[in-house]
Amino acid sequence: MDTHTHLPEEIAHAAGDLKEHPTWSTYWKVALILTVITAVEVWVYYVPAFVASRLFVPFLLIMSALKFGIVVLFYMHIRYDHKLFRALFVGPLIVAMVTLLALLFLFGHLSFGHPGAIVR
Repeated sequence: MDTHTHLPEEIAHAAGDLKEHPTWSTYWKVALILTVITAVEVWVYYVPAFVASRLFVPFLLIMSALKFGIVVLFYMHIRYDHKLFRALFVGPLIVAMVTLLALLFLFGHLSFGHPGAIVR
């Protein structure tokens, strides 16, 4: 048997770049966590006082981003891929999130000051 066919995998193991893929129990736990987060999102939607507050939309956005991150890490295997692939995915994602946040501030949907206050 030719040992050279397994050389890149051995090098990746030695460099610490290749991780073992998750087992069924890991996927089950991740699915349970995603279900709990979704249940909290739905439950919050039915609390009128929270829906009327300014924290409602940011809370849902944070919970959605958390779920997105978990799905990408585990089900798309970004957590187990080479660091280059992770950087190629996470880098543009960070740029997109910062751009979205900047647009929300620019168009007045988010602010640091008192609502309705004019900053001069």
